[in-house]
Amino acid sequence: MADKTSFVDTTVHLDVKDYYGKKVQKTSDLKSNACVAPAQPYPNFILNALKKVHPDVTDRYYGCGLAVPECLEGCRILDLGCGSGRDCYILSQLVGEAGHVTGIDMTEDQLEVARKHVDFHMKEFGYKKPNVTFVQGYIEALTEAGLEKNSFDIIISNCVVNLSPDKKKVLSEAYNMLKDGGEFFFSDMYSNGRQTEEIKNNKVLWGEGFGGALWYKDLLQLAEEVGFRPPRLVKANVITVDDKEMQAILGDFKFVSATYRLFKVPKGSPKPCKVIYNGNIAEAEDSLRFDCQYTFKADQVVEVDGELATNLTHSRYAQAFTFQPPGDSFESCGVKPKAISGDPFELAAQLQKQSAALATGGCCSTQSATCCK
Repeated sequence: MADKTSFVDTTVHLDVKDYYGKKVQKTSDLKSNACVAPAQPYPNFILNALKKVHPDVTDRYYGCGLAVPECLEGCRILDLGCGSGRDCYILSQLVGEAGHVTGIDMTEDQLEVARKHVDFHMKEFGYKKPNVTFVQGYIEALTEAGLEKNSFDIIISNCVVNLSPDKKKVLSEAYNMLKDGGEFFFSDMYSNGRQTEEIKNNKVLWGEGFGGALWYKDLLQLAEEVGFRPPRLVKANVITVDDKEMQAILGDFKFVSATYRLFKVPKGSPKPCKVIYNGNIAEAEDSLRFDCQYTFKADQVVEVDGELATNLTHSRYAQAFTFQPPGDSFESCGVKPKAISGDPFELAAQLQKQSAALATGGCCSTQSATCCK
């Protein structure tokens, strides 16, 4: 395994540290909408948590989505590329004083902002002792940064994996850090094809996330190669580029920000089954939107595919569901969700159409609901 010095000497890492440590001082300095507010509004409990985060921290936020899953109380969480710590301080409130959040980043300028406000946030949250720790290090070298293998329930990342020159190493390190049944829940940028060398070698495009954006099909392959079960697509949004010079270099390549769930659960031949969501997850008592295909309503029988069944039964979600006993069947035949493509570009296009319909009073908008009856 490469030592820490080799990572310091990597040109890509030096360029990224320079970009986010010196060139980009606030969100408005970025040249695309990749790291701006998500298309869907934040839920109220996230907004309430965000209000308690210091403005100096939120001003230096450069994420491309909301990398906050459900069922977090008491969990140990690792945030890859935590930057100024915005997501860490949101998660700090959600895991509670009994949980813990570790943020790791290679950019000392960003970590300085995060560490400066630890005492402010603990007092704001009413905690007797800090449940947040910030570590300087590289997401490709988590062990060398002093982090313990098999010690985290959840790992999150928000528009950071694309900045790494070695995505497989990042995924492998994340897999090793997770406990059995753990989850890597992350938002990132993806392209509709493999990038040209011209795009990869452009410092600004790499700093903005485009140069290092994976072709989404490569993510699916790399995730399984390091041991994860097949990725579950949660949501996706179209990324637009207004900068003319960047447009010229990017050409016909298209980009989305997408959120995926990757689980560290046993291998085998998964079998589909029927489940009932018990409605016992905080802030998701009525329904739980697990991914782009499955939204579970409390007390409703739902047929799930084998992969999802494995993820649910072997993760922290096991206590939130009642599972069909072997050889038995629930009285209800069960809701069977429509098959949805795992292509984030197709999902982003669908969501964009829905948003346009709502904005113009199209089908299922608040202005024209009759066609939905």
